[in-house]
Amino acid sequence: MSTRPSSPPKLNILNTPVHAVTMADTLALVEQYMVEPRLHQICTTNPEFVMMAQQDADFRRVLHKADLCLPDGVGLLWAARWLGRPLPQRVPGSELVYHLAERAAQHGWRLFLLGAAPGVAEQAAHILTARYPGLIIAGTYAGSPAAAENDEIVQRINDGRADLLYAAYGAPRQDKWIARNRGNLTAVRVALGIGGALDFITGKSARAPRWVQNLGLEWLHRLIKEPWRWRRMTALPRFAARVLLGGRRTPDL
Repeated sequence: MSTRPSSPPKLNILNTPVHAVTMADTLALVEQYMVEPRLHQICTTNPEFVMMAQQDADFRRVLHKADLCLPDGVGLLWAARWLGRPLPQRVPGSELVYHLAERAAQHGWRLFLLGAAPGVAEQAAHILTARYPGLIIAGTYAGSPAAAENDEIVQRINDGRADLLYAAYGAPRQDKWIARNRGNLTAVRVALGIGGALDFITGKSARAPRWVQNLGLEWLHRLIKEPWRWRRMTALPRFAARVLLGGRRTPDL
């Protein structure tokens, strides 16, 4: 097991925490979290998260209290370089879900898939168990983050004795749901919001080609495929403007 500390270095981008980790660091931290007797929350932070947090104090508190805020977004890497403290690597949640499923199969961690449209989590479970023999699915359920369903969902996850939870309700709802239930999920040791990752796993949505991702244009690919997202995509230019106007201030690590 890695000797990586449980609290990795972080910087604040527009008062939003982002941890300076690689994919390898993240996997080592998850293995460490799994042997600690409490739930650890991971957030897949990107520029859209940062801009949401400017207006949503509850979401901002969730991010500050999370155990790990991953640099999931090329815009964060650019902002970190501008601020003079480069991040080592982008850690996309859409790729992390595969790595964690593989580790879960190796270590016997029980994985619960929550959210997405009805039937998507079940389909994703079949795909992941075929890809990673030995993976134990603790349960699947679409549900919603509405308060009226909260107790039933918590009961399902607890009955499944899940160690690892993927919540696919989209930000900030998935992250707030996890934070709200940190004390209610009795067996879960790691929970992360994964946005549309279950749709990617099942092929319901297609990820950009690797060369597009490497150019930092995955957001444009998704906008072309899902033009209804254009209002949300305005967060990207607003994020860039806020970072540039803030100047080259060196954040605390």
